[in-house]
Amino acid sequence: MDCYDDVDTDAADGEVVTTELHYSPDVLVKAFALGPGAAVEPHEHPEQTNVFHVLEGDLVVVADGEPERVGAPAVVPFERGVPHGARNESDETAVFTATMGPME
Repeated sequence: MDCYDDVDTDAADGEVVTTELHYSPDVLVKAFALGPGAAVEPHEHPEQTNVFHVLEGDLVVVADGEPERVGAPAVVPFERGVPHGARNESDETAVFTATMGPME
């Protein structure tokens, strides 16, 4: 049942590694490993709420243009339509999941 073992946390400098852990019409869960200097550029989901769960390391999370440094463990919600992203400014890999829903 535990999907965390499927997460590839081996991300090189500047690399984003992503793994889809679960999909249904209700929810999508993806894992991200961001190597040092890597980023998920700000984007938005007009029809879904998105929640980041920071599991390992530190991230600079950006919500609606406002950056905030968060460290594991952390939960960061983004309401529908709010531009959001994350970047790793540390020297270690950062791992988080993104949970989005509804999907349909």
